[in-house]
Amino acid sequence: MVQQNSSSLIERMDRLPVNRAHWKIAMIGGLGLLFDGMDGSLVSYILPILRDKWALDGLQSGLIGSSLLIGMLIGALTAGPISDRIGRRRVMMWALLLFTLATFVAAFSMNWQMFFLLRVLAGIGIGAESAVIPTYVAELIPAKRRGLFAGAVAGFLAFGYVLASLIGYFVVARFDDGWRYGQIITAIPVLLVLWWRRAMPESPRWLLSRGENDKAEEIVGGIERGVLVPVTSPLSWKAQGDGTNSPAKLIQHHELLGRDLLGRTLLLWLIWMALTFSFFGFFSWIPSLLVDRGLTVTTSFSYVLLMTIAQIPGYYGAAWLNEKIGRKTNIALFLAIGTAGAWLLSQSVDPWQVIASGALLSAGMNGTYAALYAYTPEVYPTRLRATGMGMASAVGRIGGIAAPIIIGVSQQALGFAGVFIMIMSVLAVTAVLVVVFGVSTKGRSLESLTEAVPIVAQKEN
Repeated sequence: MVQQNSSSLIERMDRLPVNRAHWKIAMIGGLGLLFDGMDGSLVSYILPILRDKWALDGLQSGLIGSSLLIGMLIGALTAGPISDRIGRRRVMMWALLLFTLATFVAAFSMNWQMFFLLRVLAGIGIGAESAVIPTYVAELIPAKRRGLFAGAVAGFLAFGYVLASLIGYFVVARFDDGWRYGQIITAIPVLLVLWWRRAMPESPRWLLSRGENDKAEEIVGGIERGVLVPVTSPLSWKAQGDGTNSPAKLIQHHELLGRDLLGRTLLLWLIWMALTFSFFGFFSWIPSLLVDRGLTVTTSFSYVLLMTIAQIPGYYGAAWLNEKIGRKTNIALFLAIGTAGAWLLSQSVDPWQVIASGALLSAGMNGTYAALYAYTPEVYPTRLRATGMGMASAVGRIGGIAAPIIIGVSQQALGFAGVFIMIMSVLAVTAVLVVVFGVSTKGRSLESLTEAVPIVAQKEN
């Protein structure tokens, strides 16, 4: 009877037409990613200022450029299994508190070491949100609209990047302590947790995996009426459940490499690593690379602002195509667009060529993210979904951590063109592998995509 009730609730969720409740869920997840993007992207505008202020060498600059990624790696690795154990809702709120408070304190850094440490702490919160929010959205949106909504929610990152560009242009570059003011501004989203606590429901799929069918029924019934029912729980780390199923293990990453999931996992890790390498290599260093070509800091920031704005059509074009051509094809398509942009940028001399080519690269990479944020949670069962999303994101951060350091150390030898030929090669090889080894998820329920994987949580010793 319990299994029948679970199946009935899931079928009801997947058959629902999109209503006000789904739009509110998208807004909850989208705003979380927006502020993640704003906070995470600001370092690329602060870095040229700090290089001069603290006389940083290439390695120190690269470490600051990678600081957030180091924290995101830790956050993504830990938040996934914690979320699978205690729920999506609480992890999202704790993560938001951590990154905003660390960002605020970073505004008062006295040296690069202190700034580096606080950016790592902020990154832990951002990494946690980046693992849990896509999982949360995927579990609450009907199957036929899941790709569109997941891509659109990921698109809020682009608005965060644009806000960071505006802060960089109008605040960081124009005031003596602008980099400090920028950090304070990006800490304001701490207020968002007050709304989340009142409005955010737990994922019904997660509740069902814990045997909490009555709570899941209450939330699904509310969604059917177009309202969100925040079946609340304390902000504690205690695993919940009625005893029907054991809590998810905190260490279950090895299951991602089991026979049924190995191929999917390895391909996802490769895509995330290649894309994050390219993205952070580009956006962490493009202001500094443009300054090295003779542009002023303010002019370079204006160029980057235009490239950043190109992320918005990239994200939302890909979100629309998620349901039209499927996530697999969409990922390959936008990787190809990014490849073309990187090649053209490597050959650009005229300022408008640089802007147009950089915008194409930006749109291609961020369109890929819109498809990838939808694709990744789909291929894992509920008991492993946040762990799988977090692990893929964490592996991607390895590429992101390496990119600013590699470019920081090698950019003088490679030159402007060489940096972007390297990025072009990474994106092109990844696109080919997606076409050959990717699996189609278009229009399928989450359960049908993972039916080969046992759905009953394993008992803990």
